[in-house]
Amino acid sequence: MTQSASVSSPMSGRRPGWWYPYIYVGVFLVVLAVNLIFMFSAIHTFSGLSTDQAYDKGLKYNEEIASAKRQQQLGWTVTAEVRATAPTAAVPHGADILVTFKDKDGRPVTGLQGDVSFIRPAQAGHDGSGTMAEQGQGRYLIAAVLPLAGQWDLEVAARRGDVSYRFAQRIYLP
Repeated sequence: MTQSASVSSPMSGRRPGWWYPYIYVGVFLVVLAVNLIFMFSAIHTFSGLSTDQAYDKGLKYNEEIASAKRQQQLGWTVTAEVRATAPTAAVPHGADILVTFKDKDGRPVTGLQGDVSFIRPAQAGHDGSGTMAEQGQGRYLIAAVLPLAGQWDLEVAARRGDVSYRFAQRIYLP
């Protein structure tokens, strides 16, 4: 009886497919790297917060709706006309803004006091504020002195006694 022993020689090499497990490890490492990049980007970029005191404003949402309804019942018509002023060294970007208030019957609304805000929609840190001066016949003048040319959001909060009116319009300053 002859015994034949099957002995694998060290020269026979590796088994076919020996590298398959490394493919799985490599794929998971790539997925992990991409997830880490996304997490870093999410943490260090825009926070998603677009307004200050969002919680407090949310609590006052019903008051805002009621205020908008009262304003709509007034039936006022408000227009804003922007006239750019000549640039000077002191005021490179300025304008005179004439805001006209008329009631629902077309009569001028007089005796208003108001606060004005200029908000730069494209860049933070350049916002400004001011007041409006009554010119008569429901017209109010706002002298705008802004640091940059371009688009601005004009927001006017006018009041007379217990009546308040909010007006917003996008304007352009050359």
